Amino acid sequence: MPILSRPALVEHLVRTRIAGDVATPRDNNLSHYRRLANGDRHYWLGLELGDRWTDEQDVLAVMAERCGVNDDPAHRSGQDTIDPELTVDALDRMAARLRKAAAGKERVLFATGHPGALIDAHSRVAAGLRAAGCEIVRIPGGLIADEGYVVQFADVAVFERGASLWHTHSPEPMNAILDALGEAGRPDLVVADHGWAGRAGQRGIDSMGYADCNDPALFIGEAEGTMQVTIPLDDHVIDPRSYEPLTAYVLDAAGLTD
Repeated sequence: MPILSRPALVEHLVRTRIAGDVATPRDNNLSHYRRLANGDRHYWLGLELGDRWTDEQDVLAVMAERCGVNDDPAHRSGQDTIDPELTVDALDRMAARLRKAAAGKERVLFATGHPGALIDAHSRVAAGLRAAGCEIVRIPGGLIADEGYVVQFADVAVFERGASLWHTHSPEPMNAILDALGEAGRPDLVVADHGWAGRAGQRGIDSMGYADCNDPALFIGEAEGTMQVTIPLDDHVIDPRSYEPLTAYVLDAAGLTD
């Protein structure tokens, strides 16, 4: 796949609605910001936010700054946005951390709560790091969390239940992995999303995660320094192949292409 320039990638993100005018509606975003501020741990995505974010307007301010949503508190419904320039800025930060991982031959764990959309993006980055000499962490077998199984597919840890891969925000699958690996098997870096990324960061591991505009916790985590990088994007557009150009961009920027 040809590597897109930054302007071409921005155009692609807007055209595919990975960024720009995204499908997630404004009222859904605000509802999630409010629930995070009210202490609903489902929306903390594995982070421990204490009583530091009890005002939903503070959450909105972070999301406007780091994700590019509309910063007007009076805008309560209709369209909301992700700034594609912020997306590419975050991809550049992600690439810099991947370059460091490759240089240090680090142990890297990949995981996703969005297997229907992001598993291929994670898998391609894992392949690039392996080719550069990194160890892609192989999770132990037989792991159980949330009444399902934590398994690995195409180098990416996922949650399986009822013979299907599930969309999950829960941090418990990541807890299961890290507890089973122990300190000796601890990864140097986690590349994930949702509660998988948040819990890894909370447990002191360098963690990078993709996050939608209705998932504020990982952006707060980056603001507080718990997350290394949070990449703003719509994390489930209709065609998963739409993520291929941004993955190619990251691999190239990280020096992980052939």
